[in-house]
Amino acid sequence: MATRPDRPRSPHLFSGPLALHYRWSPAMAASIFHRVTGDGMATVGTALLVWWLAAIAAGPDAYAAFLNVFTHADGGLNPIGWVVGVALTWAVFQHMMSGIRHLVMDTGAAFELKTNRTLAALTFVASVLLTAAFWLYLGIK
Repeated sequence: MATRPDRPRSPHLFSGPLALHYRWSPAMAASIFHRVTGDGMATVGTALLVWWLAAIAAGPDAYAAFLNVFTHADGGLNPIGWVVGVALTWAVFQHMMSGIRHLVMDTGAAFELKTNRTLAALTFVASVLLTAAFWLYLGIK
């Protein structure tokens, strides 16, 4: 049985040389980042919390070793501390903004395409602004 080269393809498959049938949208990105930030906070955040609690329980030397990973001798954050701190803070705010978006959508609102895209994009804007405001506030104190 010969196959026909002009046979239509399923819409979920590639068409042409690796071109996808769908385009990325803010709603897709918000959904993916909601899952990623939730997983990141659950794994990285929990591991750091357990490490911190274990270091406190183990005594001053273990706690000093924990602090040396994330801070300088003067108490300021080193590059690792900045990256982990800002990343986890952004993850909290991004997950929270996306959760608020989902809460609004659970009421039956914001399903119109333009409104949905706008709210999805606003989750990223709000999370970046809240993260910057949080770290600026910490810097001022």
